[in-house]
Amino acid sequence: MGTSFEIRGADSLMRKLQKMQKMDSARQVVKSRTSDLNRAMVRHAVFTKGYSTGQTRRSIVSTIRDGGLTGAVKPTTHYSVYLEYGTRYMSAQPFVGPAFNQVRPQFISDLQRLVR
Repeated sequence: MGTSFEIRGADSLMRKLQKMQKMDSARQVVKSRTSDLNRAMVRHAVFTKGYSTGQTRRSIVSTIRDGGLTGAVKPTTHYSVYLEYGTRYMSAQPFVGPAFNQVRPQFISDLQRLVR
């Protein structure tokens, strides 16, 4: 007669460990794609019309929140919205939208890869 033992709850433990591993991977995806978005936004923030000082380009900052699951990239100049969308006297010179559209497909594919 041999000795046997059983560990109860191992299945739920394994699921939690796999979930934690995926969360770490998701944090890494958010961090890298936020950095990519920051670089793309700086690249697109070249304004050729009017008086260009480079202030908007230098004001672009990125932040990571919610335990690494939320990334935000934004310019901090008060007039950046006028550059992005224009006014009735000034045509738009978008830099946020094109940068976002450039990074979005890779971000989505990275997250879909994690879900599979």
